[in-house]
Amino acid sequence: MSKGLTALAIVAVILGIVGFSSVYTVHQVQQVLVLQFGEPVRVVREPGLKFKIPFIQDVTYIDNRILDLDAPPAEVIASDQKRLVVDAFARFKIVDPLLFYQTVGNEGVARSRMGSLINSNLRQVLGSEAFSTVLSGERDALMRRISDSVNAEAKDFGIVIVDVKIKRADLPQANSQAIYRRMQTERLREASEFRAQGAETAQRIRSRADREKTVLIADAQKQSEILRGEGDGKAVKIFADAFGKDSEFFAFYRSMQAYGLALGNDDTTLVLSPDSEFFRFFGDIDGKAGK
Repeated sequence: MSKGLTALAIVAVILGIVGFSSVYTVHQVQQVLVLQFGEPVRVVREPGLKFKIPFIQDVTYIDNRILDLDAPPAEVIASDQKRLVVDAFARFKIVDPLLFYQTVGNEGVARSRMGSLINSNLRQVLGSEAFSTVLSGERDALMRRISDSVNAEAKDFGIVIVDVKIKRADLPQANSQAIYRRMQTERLREASEFRAQGAETAQRIRSRADREKTVLIADAQKQSEILRGEGDGKAVKIFADAFGKDSEFFAFYRSMQAYGLALGNDDTTLVLSPDSEFFRFFGDIDGKAGK
């Protein structure tokens, strides 16, 4: 009885091992390559519980998701011989598990090959452009060119490149200080030019203001002389009219003005004859003192 139970137990274990070895599970994020004696026989993409021949067939799981890849930093020489250290990353997907297994074997080897492809195409594409273009808004177009170039080669591995992006682009340490000094010199030169242009503009404004001031002063003086001349002319006319109407009063008025001018100062001394015409109104309002 014990021998029968032992045999039954052995058979049960063997059946369990066989049963366990004949099934496998495919998850939604996986695709499976079934191998028979090490050679691929089929690809399974549908998720669920699957069967295989135990001990003869084996399975290799391959990720079905979009994967990230950080490429090692690469030093790029632009077309104008300026150096740049570029750190790029890519996103890729394994679309042909059979070709992928036959060419690269596993994901680790694939990542190494893809990193080399990315850096090679980075150097080729960015090396054909000027340093300023690599750092400008045209970089997106350059990255599309790199992505297309890498994709053309990656398809031989059963891989599709989703995109390639630059994480960081730095100057080599050896060139950073020299480029910084050159940029500083250029900024100082530009600042000096701006100051010179500002001084020139200020001088033009001052010169124009001085010319306008001179013209305004000349116009004002001219207008003043015109008004003064018109005033003198009117005064002469008024005097002439007054003289014509009352010559004696006009003579008296002019004499009073002369007295004010001649005798207005305390230290004024006049030596004149008593019968001088100048004092004719001192003795008689009619101006007959000297007669």
